Formats: sequence, structure tokens, C-alpha cells
Amino acid sequence: QVQLVESGGGLVQPGGSLRLSCAHSRLSLNYAIGWFRQAPGKEREVVSCISVGNDNTYYSDSVKGRFTISRDRAQSTVDLQMTSLKPEDSAVYYCAADYPGPLILERLCDVDDFGSWGQGTQVTVSS
Repeated sequence: QVQLVESGGGLVQPGGSLRLSCAHSRLSLNYAIGWFRQAPGKEREVVSCISVGNDNTYYSDSVKGRFTISRDRAQSTVDLQMTSLKPEDSAVYYCAADYPGPLILERLCDVDDFGSWGQGTQVTVSS
């Protein structure tokens, strides 16, 4: 079972930036790691994901150009840099992992393709 722990959430003003980090247990190159979010009353949705083997990435249309996913092999973390934040970005953010990474990326990181999840971290964008 993959262990995942998110950190970095908090309160930020609209237009501000925040960096989330997902610390994970050791993964093979066949995995994908994704960031997802869930707002109250809404379904969990993909934000971004990355294939561990080749660093291919996917972004949802709602965050493309504002969020950047990156992987630090030495630290075993996957970070999500969020800029130009909007109130509609407010949600609990989760990281998740599963394999096979290339197929998961082809399927645009569907939430149902991920079986290991972290506990989540709250992001609130408000003035």
C-alpha cells in the first residue's frame, strides 16, 4: 500500500499563490501520482497528475497555465505550485497514486483509476 501525506494547505487571498506537497513512500517507475480536489457538495475532480516514469503531465482545463506539478525524486515528493488562485479553487486537495502510469495519463487521470489516497489538505481562497 502506498503511503501519501499532503501538506501546505491554508488560507490565501484571491490572486495569491500556495504550494502543496505530497510526500510518498517509494514508488516504482510504473506509477502515476495525481492531485485532486473536492469542494463541498461537489464530486472529487482531477487537478493534475504526473507519470513517475517519464514525467509526462496532465492538467485540467480549469488550472492549466496557473498550476504546475513537479516531482522531487530525492525527497520523494510531488508538489503542486498554485498561482493566480481564485475563490473557486477552494477545496480539500488530495494526492493519490496508482499504476500503470502511462495508461492513467492516457485516460486523463480519472479519479477512479487511483486506489491509494492521502488524507487531504484544505485550501481556502478568500479575502
